[in-house]
Amino acid sequence: MTGEITVFSGSAHPEFARDVCRILGVQLSPSRTSRFSNDCLQVQLRANCRRRDVYVVQPLVPPVQENLMELLLMLDAARGASADHITAVIPHFAYARSDKKDEPRISIGARLVADMLASAGASRVLTMALHAPQVHGFFSVPVDHLSATLELAAHFRRFDLSNTVVVSPDLGNAKVAAAFARELGLPVAAGSKQRLADDRVVIDRIVGDVAGRDVIILDDEIATGGSIVELLRVLREQGAREASVVCTHGLFTGQAVERLAAEPGVTQVVTTDTVPQTHGDRLPNLVVRSVAPLFAETVHRIHHGESISSLFSDVETYG
Repeated sequence: MTGEITVFSGSAHPEFARDVCRILGVQLSPSRTSRFSNDCLQVQLRANCRRRDVYVVQPLVPPVQENLMELLLMLDAARGASADHITAVIPHFAYARSDKKDEPRISIGARLVADMLASAGASRVLTMALHAPQVHGFFSVPVDHLSATLELAAHFRRFDLSNTVVVSPDLGNAKVAAAFARELGLPVAAGSKQRLADDRVVIDRIVGDVAGRDVIILDDEIATGGSIVELLRVLREQGAREASVVCTHGLFTGQAVERLAAEPGVTQVVTTDTVPQTHGDRLPNLVVRSVAPLFAETVHRIHHGESISSLFSDVETYG
């Protein structure tokens, strides 16, 4: 076991960091981010890091570039302060969608950011629900890749699901949707999706039977909501009834909140607190499930050298 746990938070989501610290029973250590007149950032960690097990909590949410740079500076500061181990806790890893070269002369952003994190000083990364499994392999340091499937499924166990089917917006997410459906003992269906632009998709058919059934739409992330709105349209055409919309990362950028609020038949929008949620007043059927306990449990096990994979089968939990 290394030295004492020390947790710092960037500016992106300090509430989440405080929740993790409360569960762990440690104080959130102070830091200061300032900006020079030339727009450069400076970070100061205002607690001892020497020989400590340091965790820096920062989801990559808008403004993504600002938050990424702040995270890199905090990691570098911890390394310069002689921390024993430095874990970048990134509940939402924004560049995970940039995982392949699908057009000429474009960068693979996920790999670049993974390299930057290691270069800045991260000896481990803790994250959740990467958009594509191959992103895990871009990192040169150990990665603990958590899933919110069990937490999201727990929300639905209180409802009558006897006439319900889980629907993935596309075939690429069908494996995750199938795992979620197995937790609830439900069948699964998927949309056949073609992306035309960042906020524009076409879904031409549904693979699976949804006629006369309630649906739970499961995605890893909702940004503009374009895919969900298109999927809801096709599901209505296929005879689906009421819908619950579920995702791990509820970014709700652009007109997403207005789009979802205007959709008929959507009974609830369920997400987690991997990113700050401030849309409750405009989206009254929004439900936020906390994954801070799961992150706290993982930090506890990392610190004590215990198994992370057994998190999903152990009966006892920490806290």
